[in-house]
Amino acid sequence: MARSRSEGSRRRDRLAHIRFSPAEFDALEAAASAAGMTVSAFVRSLAMEGAGVRPFLGQGDHAVLSLLADGMRAISGNLNQIARAMNTGRVPAEEDITGSIRDAHVVATTVASELAEMTRRVAALRRGEGA
Repeated sequence: MARSRSEGSRRRDRLAHIRFSPAEFDALEAAASAAGMTVSAFVRSLAMEGAGVRPFLGQGDHAVLSLLADGMRAISGNLNQIARAMNTGRVPAEEDITGSIRDAHVVATTVASELAEMTRRVAALRRGEGA
């Protein structure tokens, strides 16, 4: 008879030995504490993510990051053109500069917001709280 998913996830009778330097272990303890987890649960979670069993980012996360990266590349191109023009003595129109800076701010704020939400969601999943 097959074990239920909850029974299989609670029974942990296999052991993996991992050695850390004192500095590495201190950093690991701090990260686990910040995630509200034991070191063992934290390392287990990271190992499962790294093995692809429980991926860190889902398809939706990858799609959002891809769109944000496209936006950042477009803004980067605009800012680069403005800088190149200024370096050759041409003065770009003020609205071009203002618009590019505004666009960069919007994308940077969106990136920060999305990363914070992804971090919150993944930390909750690591702790077994769902999303």
